[in-house]
Amino acid sequence: MQIDIEGVSHSYGAIPVLDDISLCIEPGQIVCIVGPSGCGKSTLLRFIGGLERPGQGRIFMTGKPPKGCLNPLTYIFQDFALLPWRTVAGNVSLALEDHRLDKGERERIIADVLARTHLAAFADALPRQLSGGMKQRVGIARALAVRPAVLLMDEPLSALDAQTRELLMEDLVNLWLSQPFTAVYVTHNLAEAVRLGHRIVVLSRGPGRIRKIVDIGIPLGERLNRLAELEERQMELWDMLREEARAADAELGG
Repeated sequence: MQIDIEGVSHSYGAIPVLDDISLCIEPGQIVCIVGPSGCGKSTLLRFIGGLERPGQGRIFMTGKPPKGCLNPLTYIFQDFALLPWRTVAGNVSLALEDHRLDKGERERIIADVLARTHLAAFADALPRQLSGGMKQRVGIARALAVRPAVLLMDEPLSALDAQTRELLMEDLVNLWLSQPFTAVYVTHNLAEAVRLGHRIVVLSRGPGRIRKIVDIGIPLGERLNRLAELEERQMELWDMLREEARAADAELGG
């Protein structure tokens, strides 16, 4: 499904957060949103997910959801959001329990997404027995279980160490290569953005406006073999953001 954002602006009281955001998120693409702290990245994601409504403008979806879609829009959270008393399989099952599925279908879906996220051997483990990376894999598996039209990811890897983050980026790429999905991915990490994004939306410091939309232009499956080009893209983004990031940090610190 395609998401169209038209003329979205928003303020919290007297503080403007977003200003005239217009953007098309095309089916089968991962679109990363980057920008200085306080530029409205997460606010925009909440508007896309329907958790809040913008003061101005509109957001709408067109096209048909994928076959078997149970939830058109599904979040992957930064803090994993797992129930500690449920097993891995039980946490994935939670996303399916409001849907009319028989036991066999539910078990088949859970087995499929656990296999795709390399968690099949940990189906009966509790969250306290898992590493941070494995907990986030459970969050990804739970999101995939409802076969979403669009994944909404807000800093999903920011709580992880660098090595685990790299492994999960590889996992996300492999998941996309095996079954392409649409995603909106908010991140402060430019290395993540150039590794995962088909397009990168660069927002100015608050109120967030679109400064530029960067098309990476390197197929996802080839990026590990073209790291020098990715580093060039990353430096181009940092050159664009450096001064605004400094200004935003000074404002937040003040």
